[in-house]
Amino acid sequence: MTPFHLAFPVHDLEAARAFYVEVLGCRVGREDRRWIDFDLRGHQISAHLVDGGASAGAVNPVDGDAVPVPHFGLVLAWEDWHALAQRLRAAGVAFRIAPRIRFRGRPGEQATLFIDDPSGNALEFKSFRDPSRLFAR
Repeated sequence: MTPFHLAFPVHDLEAARAFYVEVLGCRVGREDRRWIDFDLRGHQISAHLVDGGASAGAVNPVDGDAVPVPHFGLVLAWEDWHALAQRLRAAGVAFRIAPRIRFRGRPGEQATLFIDDPSGNALEFKSFRDPSRLFAR
């Protein structure tokens, strides 16, 4: 799989750096006065300083949750997802949607959690016990 690139707005670069490096374990790539590239498990995400900060988006109902739109994140291996959920709990990170199993017993059953970065960008981390079910209908 080739890496994706995503640029997103932040209102405080140093708060973004602390969150993405210390909480999520990202490595810092290139950076400048108004942006920082992070290595999110081989994918390039770029925090760009914007005047006025990021704004909260709308939500859509998904399996009983109010899922924030927009959001981004990763699909992790089952064990990695559980380790991340524990790491976030240990770091005292507030969950927007707490870790849970969504679509239980149906196609697309998945472990999911949502958090916000310091600028209010919503991130989802999910996992499928059976990775072949990623696009199951």
